[in-house]
Amino acid sequence: MYNTAMISVILARPHSGENIGLVARAMANTGFLDLRLAGGRPPGRGAEITAVHAGAILAEAARSATVAEAVADLEVVFAATAKARKDFPCLSYREAVERIRAYPARARIGLLFGNERTGLTSDELKHSTFRFTIPQAARQPSYNLAAAVLLTLFPLFAEAAPPMAVSPDDVPLPRGEQEECIVRILDVLRFRRFIPEGGERHVEHMVFELFGRMAMTAKDRRLLLAIFQKTAATGPETKGAL
Repeated sequence: MYNTAMISVILARPHSGENIGLVARAMANTGFLDLRLAGGRPPGRGAEITAVHAGAILAEAARSATVAEAVADLEVVFAATAKARKDFPCLSYREAVERIRAYPARARIGLLFGNERTGLTSDELKHSTFRFTIPQAARQPSYNLAAAVLLTLFPLFAEAAPPMAVSPDDVPLPRGEQEECIVRILDVLRFRRFIPEGGERHVEHMVFELFGRMAMTAKDRRLLLAIFQKTAATGPETKGAL
């Protein structure tokens, strides 16, 4: 069985306690234990009823106010979307599963799922490394939240082959440390007057998208900060827009 300890399931602003309970049940069915709730309503009695034999997962679920807080200690985050988004490149379902399995057993990986009605917002998606879609019949609405979680977890649970070897140097930093580096890069871009007036939000999303999907390692961070710090200190002033 796949190493389930490396996977965390994050629900962003879940609306239904019953769905939270069903997600906990799906996790228990497949051997995953770390459930995190980012915003949204408390699970309540509805979750207890539907989380058949998964009460421990509910009781131990971590709660945070935002997705950023929920994923800060994770190294790679895969976000599920109902359909491909123009502003965020998406992997296929198969590609996402293969990438997850490629990381060593000690990697900390998050699977991020959005609100049942609205999905993940652009601000929530920026805290993920990769996005993926689960295939479905074109005319059907998106999967139920618990079904989407189960479909994502099951191939990881069922696959018996060991993960591909990855060098320790290639293990990404916790997501919080990656985002701290991205914020420092944005500070340099502001200092160099690269971000046009009125374009702050657009540029921030693009920079998070560019560097966020790197699955940044400590070596990557050192190189990026050295480049941008050198640019801020000595380079000619640059004006431009992304």
